Amino acid sequence: MFDNLTERLGGVLNKLRGQGRLTEENIKETMREVRMALLEADVALPVVRGLVDRVREQALGEDVMKSLTPGQVLIKIVNDELVRVMGEANESLDLAAQPPAVILMAGLQGSGKTTTVAKLARWLKESGKKSSMVVSCDVYRPAAIDQLKTLATEVGADFYPSNPDQKPLDIARNALAQARKEYKEVLIVDTAGRLHIDEEMMGEIKVLHAALDPVETLFVVDSMTGQDAATTARAFDEALPLTGVILTKTDGDARGGAALSIRQITGKPIKFLGVGEKTSALEPFHPERMASRILGMGDVLSLVEEVHRKVDHGKAQKMARKMQKGQGFDLTDFKEQMEQMSKLGGMSALMDKLPGMGDVPDHVKNQVNDKEIGRTIAIINSMTPQERRFPNVIKGSRKRRIALGSGTRVQEINKLLKQFAQMQKMMKRMKGGGMAKMMRGLKGRMTGPGGMPF
Repeated sequence: MFDNLTERLGGVLNKLRGQGRLTEENIKETMREVRMALLEADVALPVVRGLVDRVREQALGEDVMKSLTPGQVLIKIVNDELVRVMGEANESLDLAAQPPAVILMAGLQGSGKTTTVAKLARWLKESGKKSSMVVSCDVYRPAAIDQLKTLATEVGADFYPSNPDQKPLDIARNALAQARKEYKEVLIVDTAGRLHIDEEMMGEIKVLHAALDPVETLFVVDSMTGQDAATTARAFDEALPLTGVILTKTDGDARGGAALSIRQITGKPIKFLGVGEKTSALEPFHPERMASRILGMGDVLSLVEEVHRKVDHGKAQKMARKMQKGQGFDLTDFKEQMEQMSKLGGMSALMDKLPGMGDVPDHVKNQVNDKEIGRTIAIINSMTPQERRFPNVIKGSRKRRIALGSGTRVQEINKLLKQFAQMQKMMKRMKGGGMAKMMRGLKGRMTGPGGMPF
């Protein structure tokens, strides 16, 4: 998300970094370019006007004009205003209620609402250590009930069964009674989506809201609809008291207009971002971290939290001990590394959070292909335990068998084996203090333009 905006703002603000002084003229020119960058990102016009006006007013202040580093000060002002527009700080779920705390999910059809219910149940289990039950009140789309049942099994949440012959209100009341009976801490209620907001839809969800008295009423909206997402959320909020918004499909949204518009247009906080199709792909929304990413400064805090939550620390420690002792690094170990990477969303997700990625040339970024991770795992899965342990035995006929089993070509097997051989050499150098020697040898040769590692 924000790829285009980050690139545009990065170019605009980089011009200011080295300038010894700011003038009204170059501030005016900078603000014009910032305005165009925000509009191209599909940020709502009132939001753009307000942000640009506030930045310009502060930039023309005496403190900035006389600063020793005026360019840096202006960048900080832009950063602070982006944070302000998106909501100052993360607003977590308010579950301080007599269990079960009810979360009512609303949204238009196709916004990813049912998947988000499962993602939220998983997040509550892993991050909040809370037990949850999920239920579908969508009696108009039978597949929605089956979909939620399948996803609930995947994320380890209890599923309350329902069927299209029942009334949504009866389903919701029965689910609440069952959640109480089983001492569940949270009940997440999925509701029917529509292609547009209509009276029938709003009437139904109002009745559910009145009966359930939810502590959280979350509006799930597709970020790729841009500023329309904010307009839809506002219309929904006028009929139902929303407590927050979940933006989905942000991994496919290169603009980011919805994230920058929703808080100002609706007054409601963005609480989570859906960052992929997997049930683990849900992140709490932190405005200050998002502003940092927009300005190309990365989001290391979120990356650290994600590693802590998703990486198998037992396997990581085992690998570290193995490397210290100089024991053989084999293809099974390599596969485990790829699987850990996949849990973190792949290389593209990691790059999105690393500082300075805006300075990396496009042709370098384009070489990062997360499909390669899945292909590598498939190839290693097609090998026998002996082949994983001793890759040197993999010759002609074995390569053909592995290629056939993994749906790849022999050339790809050769490429993987070559990469692995190079990795093995590197691992051997790390044995017995070799890591420090290797780093000293590489010192001064590991960075390119802008100080970014290759």
